[in-house]
Amino acid sequence: MMKVAEVVVKRVLLATLLAAGVLGAPARAHHSFVAIYDAAKPVSVAGTVSLVEWTNPHARVYVDAKNDNGGVDTWEFELASPNGLMRIGWTRKSLNPGEEVTVEGILARDGSKRANARSITRADGTKMFMGDPVQGGLD
Repeated sequence: MMKVAEVVVKRVLLATLLAAGVLGAPARAHHSFVAIYDAAKPVSVAGTVSLVEWTNPHARVYVDAKNDNGGVDTWEFELASPNGLMRIGWTRKSLNPGEEVTVEGILARDGSKRANARSITRADGTKMFMGDPVQGGLD
């Protein structure tokens, strides 16, 4: 028969393992930049903002851009976190659907129409940065 101390130790161990699994899940869900994006593949996309998602862990902007075949491709651009963007002057209304923009970024490794945005330039020339403390936020 188990001693009371052994039962307590086993319960504490089980609770610790369960807590580590639950609390570690968000960390596993976040990705490494180099695992998804190829820094050697810069991309520039000009088009119209179709959607802005102000969600964690990264805000996203979707841009409809004309392709070589005369059709339209929707590009997904990952931005900094909403909190990080707000710290440098962004708001939920800093970028809106229908705006003409040019996005500079780093292309995804998988060849999809996805990139990590570095800057967004509006039609009027206003340049918006993604959170580098040296670059700042809104120009």
